[in-house]
Amino acid sequence: MKKLGLLLTSVAMLTISGCTVRVADLTVGSTKNFDLNSGNLVKGARVTGEDSYPVFIFPFGIPNVKTAMDKAIETETCAVGLTDLVVTQLNHSFLIGSIGMRVEGDLIIDKNKAGCENKGI
Repeated sequence: MKKLGLLLTSVAMLTISGCTVRVADLTVGSTKNFDLNSGNLVKGARVTGEDSYPVFIFPFGIPNVKTAMDKAIETETCAVGLTDLVVTQLNHSFLIGSIGMRVEGDLIIDKNKAGCENKGI
């Protein structure tokens, strides 16, 4: 009985183990085209976007920074990019778990877009 408990504990520790690694700190980043010199850009709320896939012996996909950044930017219809952003790689799997990319940053709001005149801080 003790051996079974030890085995189950070992398997549990291996499946929940993982690490999160900071990949990059960027001042400005975007996957959208916008005029950086327009003069109508304001800082918005802090948001997070993530692209992750499950792992069962092999990963079921390859995480992408662009997808994670798109998810973060598209939380606000008036947003065109992120500022003060952090890109993080997520590796929470041994044989079972998940892998992914996380992008976190402050939204860049373009007040030139229709309906966005009163957005931002």
